Amino acid sequence: MATELCTEDEVSNLVQAFYARVRQDEVLGPIFDAHVDNWDHHLAKLVDFWSSILRRTGRFTGAPMPKHAVLPELTAELFERWLRLFRENAAAQPNRALAEHACVMAERIAQSLWMGYQINRDPDAVPTTLSHG
Repeated sequence: MATELCTEDEVSNLVQAFYARVRQDEVLGPIFDAHVDNWDHHLAKLVDFWSSILRRTGRFTGAPMPKHAVLPELTAELFERWLRLFRENAAAQPNRALAEHACVMAERIAQSLWMGYQINRDPDAVPTTLSHG
């Protein structure tokens, strides 16, 4: 029998700690604060999202792509900054397997959202990928 990658508490701790850092970030914080009306609700959704990814709970319902596609002036640099903060936060987690898997998934999610964002903005242009900083 396979062991679980992480507990629900570990997922919640990862998400809570990460978004506390995002909100304090001088660049990302104001962007998130301008678009998140209710942080408690948003964090609960994000815990469900990451629980679905990391624990395969299937709790998340929603479509992140359309919500990100309508945001004005997102850049590769913003996605890359988000990823750097995510990696730093994950590195501080005691569960190494969780940290490694979460980083792989965060990379995929960021790439996917960035590609979708570009295609939504300019369907005829060739989208770029994020750097692996």
